[in-house]
Amino acid sequence: MTATPCGTLYGIGVGPGDPELLTFKAAKILGGGATVFAASSSKNDYSIAEAIIRPHLPEGTDVTRLPFPMTRDAAALEAAWTQNAAAMAAELASGRDAAFVTLGDPMLYSTFGYVLPRLRGLLPGLPVAIVPGITSFQAAAAATGDVLAEAGENLLVASGIDDNGRLERALCAADNAVILKAYRHFPRLRALLGALGLAGRTTFVTRLGHPGEAVERDLEKAPEKPHYLSLCLVKRKG
Repeated sequence: MTATPCGTLYGIGVGPGDPELLTFKAAKILGGGATVFAASSSKNDYSIAEAIIRPHLPEGTDVTRLPFPMTRDAAALEAAWTQNAAAMAAELASGRDAAFVTLGDPMLYSTFGYVLPRLRGLLPGLPVAIVPGITSFQAAAAATGDVLAEAGENLLVASGIDDNGRLERALCAADNAVILKAYRHFPRLRALLGALGLAGRTTFVTRLGHPGEAVERDLEKAPEKPHYLSLCLVKRKG
């Protein structure tokens, strides 16, 4: 008896929020009948990524939400990655294609990066196709008109949840920077940027492409507890 060939896993970046920023390739795959999986917070009954792709799905298409906890607890995260990978593996092993949709780009601070190696462990030889998406900081630069880098400048992509020492050293070595995940310890991040003389060179952007989108050039006017979808653009030079 011939084994059923494994389906293809598509890792699809859906961009920062505007459904019109989805690539043609992503829309084509999503409209082609693959089973769709979307990451969501285990505390919510919705998925932001699912809401973005809805206009591109054939009518009646079901989306399976995979819950991931918003925590730094290693055991809880590992359990979620393993459980959700197993759910996707069962679909792929049946021979059906599966699309995992994720905010921004699948290869940058994405849940897809944690699920993929576990899926490959469960299904050796799994066919994988990754569709890049527009990142939040690319869209933020377009919205604000701030050039990310030019000529010989470099660009740092950093995480706002990094400790102050590492983040400070990285910022001091960069010409320009993007600080993602700016929501968690924002008062601490704002204080660090102020201490480095960068507060006046920082633009805060939140909920890009979603209701409540806002751009704030004065860092002191940014909220104490920003939304999860928040970032900072930093221009050290120019």
